[in-house]
Amino acid sequence: MTDFASIDFETANHHPSSVCSVGVVVVRKGQIEDKVYSLIRPEPEWYSYWHTRIHGLTAADTEYAKVFPHVWAEIEPKIAGLPLVAHNSSFDEGCLKAVFRVYQMDYPDYTFHCTCRASRKTFGKLLYNHKLHAVAAHCGYDLTNHHHALADAEACAVIAMKILFKA
Repeated sequence: MTDFASIDFETANHHPSSVCSVGVVVVRKGQIEDKVYSLIRPEPEWYSYWHTRIHGLTAADTEYAKVFPHVWAEIEPKIAGLPLVAHNSSFDEGCLKAVFRVYQMDYPDYTFHCTCRASRKTFGKLLYNHKLHAVAAHCGYDLTNHHHALADAEACAVIAMKILFKA
């Protein structure tokens, strides 16, 4: 399989529905075809100190951002019919399901694949850990902007092309 979309969310607080940014990288025929990044006004709309410390986003960054349904309306046509890939997919899939519930949207049962699990299976003890930055580096991707949703989604796409969906 050479067609998929990698996705990464950042959250404003401990609520999975509090997505405040999303990055999506669309891969077709084994090549990156499109990239999407958007800030999102989170729900609930507050930022924890620890989350801001990780990704650097604050309420001021998303004060005038679109709410999730409007952002997703722009993303959904680009990923229609594609499996989704995330690093530690249970987090990103959980966020997606939670925000769909908050906005009472019908969840289309996306198929998710996990590059973290694939890394553990493929590289095992060869890597000191299987966090995104370590796996990305091993796969030749320089993740200098870690915890920016688009950079993380692009790193995930590169990993997926190398070990998950070999062209």
